[in-house]
Amino acid sequence: MSIAQEKDLRSAGGSEAVAEGQLALKSPRERILIAARDLFYRHGVHAVGVEAIAEAALTNKMTLYRHFKSKDELIVTYVQQLANEGDDVLNRILAENTESPQKQVDAWVGFVEDVLTNKLERGCALANAAVELDTGHPARAVIEAYKQRKYDRLVGLFRAARYRDPDLLADEVFLLFEGARISIQCGGKGPASRVVGMLRGLLSSRPRLVEA
Repeated sequence: MSIAQEKDLRSAGGSEAVAEGQLALKSPRERILIAARDLFYRHGVHAVGVEAIAEAALTNKMTLYRHFKSKDELIVTYVQQLANEGDDVLNRILAENTESPQKQVDAWVGFVEDVLTNKLERGCALANAAVELDTGHPARAVIEAYKQRKYDRLVGLFRAARYRDPDLLADEVFLLFEGARISIQCGGKGPASRVVGMLRGLLSSRPRLVEA
């Protein structure tokens, strides 16, 4: 999937609507995951029961439980799928912009802009799920590992682009992006619409290491 396609199908947090005719062509497991992804993102992981997922997946609870031992296992698979896609997005951004680390930084900010202006955006699906889950739920570990991995990769990207204090910069950038997505979920897109300008201003003002 290209970066452009991500605008209408948000990896790491979007609704994957599939027409019923197309859905019927997929395997039962795929149908269940597609239905769970859509319903969990729109309504929350607690509010959606397995009956609703099975119905939306054009199947039944018996089939659902053949593929997933419990709703908790389905939630873990759901968040792992989102985390994998989030990793893939960053991998693709880096691979498509190999001219320089700064080009990769700029491309990532462009992706952030796409996310925050997407009409389907309802906040980060992983963050939305995390606030509903107990700290001991196995899906929380998947989410926390992904968020840490994302932060660490931003540190590495900023270090490669020769920003001073890349760890501090990653703190600020990470909080701006994550906070904007939470703001969208809680209060609309007004404040979030200004975040990309804030990010670009922050990056342009941050001191850089001088080439030796």
